[in-house]
Amino acid sequence: MTLPLAGLRVVDLTRALSGPFCAMLLADLGADVIKVEPAPAGDMSRTWGPFDRNISAYYLSTNRNKRGIAINFRDPRGLELIRDMASQADILVENFKSGVMEDMGLGYETLRSLNPKLVYGNITGFGRDGPMGSWPGFDQIAQGYSGLMSLTGQPEVGPTRVGTAIGDLTSGMWTAMGILAALLARQQTGVGQRVETSLLASLMALLSVQGQRYLSLGEVPQPTGNVHPVIAPYGVFETKDGPLNLAPATPDMWIKLCRLLELEPLLDDPRFIDNAARMQHREELRIIIETRLTLRTKMEWTEAMIPLGIPAGPINDLADVFCDPQVLHCGLVEAVSHPALGMLRQVANPIKMDAFAGGTVRSAPPLLGQHTLEVLAEFGHTQEQLQHLCATGVIVQHPQSAPRS
Repeated sequence: MTLPLAGLRVVDLTRALSGPFCAMLLADLGADVIKVEPAPAGDMSRTWGPFDRNISAYYLSTNRNKRGIAINFRDPRGLELIRDMASQADILVENFKSGVMEDMGLGYETLRSLNPKLVYGNITGFGRDGPMGSWPGFDQIAQGYSGLMSLTGQPEVGPTRVGTAIGDLTSGMWTAMGILAALLARQQTGVGQRVETSLLASLMALLSVQGQRYLSLGEVPQPTGNVHPVIAPYGVFETKDGPLNLAPATPDMWIKLCRLLELEPLLDDPRFIDNAARMQHREELRIIIETRLTLRTKMEWTEAMIPLGIPAGPINDLADVFCDPQVLHCGLVEAVSHPALGMLRQVANPIKMDAFAGGTVRSAPPLLGQHTLEVLAEFGHTQEQLQHLCATGVIVQHPQSAPRS
């Protein structure tokens, strides 16, 4: 089955994480994503460790299913090549600091005049303008500024960042979603539009009930660690061999839990008679429950609770995750041939659809300049022109070129 975005061409001018992740999602869905990297150094993430045989794992994580070209952004002839590509593309994605694209002659108004059908996606740290519009976009800064960090962490240690760059990743997802909507709108209007978000906006969109608590009630939520802010018992509990997530969120689940743990007297204890009372005595309840849970392992308890309808599950590290039978069954890791590394395993796209029957990881993250000559020839440049551009340092072609799978 044809991939959903087959036939669409994307010029990917992004670097680091938020933009490359956005473009990778479009590539997963079948768009022809052309990753344009500055020559000679390439995407800054290529220099970030750890490294697998001198190739950045960071870079590998967000650039699959793309073709890669390398152009000197400091040479006017290089910028003209990019403008020409944008004039023939369906989508362009960038995450430069506000004003940089305009300084290069690649701003939205300029490109729209060349290509009215262009969908132009851009990601900034805090928005294109406003008091903080000039601030650079760094994930941890945005996590703190958005209030998200104030909700995570243990009460005794204070705010804690999320363990992945969630601002970068979610801004990439929001932008990809907006681009898909703009493509649908283009089918009706025949014209493209700008699609933009920021790390700040993307993280605030995740505040959910915590944000609504403040907007509706004026409450300022504080970090509660691994417990639920309004339900008890609910959170992380220690077992014989490590932590267990336990979420008996309804009165019926609470009753079943007490019976399973042989703690039926708690059902009539005034301290735990309802959720409001259990919230007030949360710490006492945790100690009582853990006296039982520490008698068995986290998987033994999980296997006992799930059939009773009590949500529970172990807290895995990544070594556990990548050998987990459910993860393997669901095909959440796929392998692809890399021209320098051989077989490369990657976390798959989580979407399941008929068009993905053959998998979602179709080609490896490109080497720097791997497809430069191939791609620019498709945009109408002759071999003589391309050889001259290579000789004068305007473009770079990687010597270890490989055909796209």
